[in-house]
Amino acid sequence: MVRAAIVGLGRLGRSLVSAVQGKSPDIRFVLAHSRTHASAEEFCRQHDLIWVENYEQVLAERGVDAVVLATPHTQHERQIIAAAAAGKHIHVEKPITLTRASADAAVAAAQGAGVVLAVGFCRRFHPSVAEVRRRLRSGQLGTVVAMVAQHTTSTGQFVPPDNWRASPREAPGGAFTAVGVHSLDHMIEFGGRIRDVRCVTGRYIAGPSDDTTTIMLTFGSGATGLIFCSVATATNFSFSLYGTKALAEISGPNLQTFRFVPGSTQAPTGPVTAPPGEAVEHTGFDMLHAELTEFARSIREQRAYPVPLADVLHGLSVFDAIVRSAHSNSIEKVIEDA
Repeated sequence: MVRAAIVGLGRLGRSLVSAVQGKSPDIRFVLAHSRTHASAEEFCRQHDLIWVENYEQVLAERGVDAVVLATPHTQHERQIIAAAAAGKHIHVEKPITLTRASADAAVAAAQGAGVVLAVGFCRRFHPSVAEVRRRLRSGQLGTVVAMVAQHTTSTGQFVPPDNWRASPREAPGGAFTAVGVHSLDHMIEFGGRIRDVRCVTGRYIAGPSDDTTTIMLTFGSGATGLIFCSVATATNFSFSLYGTKALAEISGPNLQTFRFVPGSTQAPTGPVTAPPGEAVEHTGFDMLHAELTEFARSIREQRAYPVPLADVLHGLSVFDAIVRSAHSNSIEKVIEDA
């Protein structure tokens, strides 16, 4: 069993621990570090975690095989490099960092040390996403024409202005860093490399950062993409992939509904209607448990984590272009050698 330390015990850090603690034969959290002991003391007691005062103590602990980072994005590069130097495997929440240059440095450190580096795109493991992947690979969807994603929550109004998640420095793309990164990851997996982007951000609730982001993307293949994300409205998620042969759609806040609609195979003799589609419900799937299980198995089996780092790094190149576009109010090219 992999023995892990959780670094950062905010809402997400606690959710990661709760997803596997006492429920997994593959991974167990044994150590914890957060900014303050008082706020974490009861949680650590309930989950049998030893709390330590600083990150250096986490890395020095010989009984810890891996660190799980649920910390501010701006800290990730330094923390990954330090963990790699200490020989610890690393699971880091998305985005890995906030620039391609810093992501390159983090990935190089992990690869140089020979440790597993996993980036927390947990939605890749959901059965609904796996259905899209399977049908695209089998040819049922045909060639990708376009992808459209909507990912929204109402969390922006509940984040205190002094919380790190509200800081413009931690969220340079508005709502993109909070929720939109998942949709971009799906588009990179299913559509390939992105050529250019156009980004518009807005602010609709009181706070120091933009809370709503719309991104238009052009892929090297000629396909297009649209991402709308916001933390200032009702919670919703949908992802649609339009292929030359069919449509695949994921919907629901927990990605529970998968829908597949084939294209017409014969010329219409009357009004154009869609052939009968199919819908599948995938309820109760724990994405956090799935991603941490894969992390632990990657360590044990000495293999790469299933989310390719090449995709992660391309995502940061796209992120750089998104931030530039939000400031320039124009289309920006994606630059790989950032």
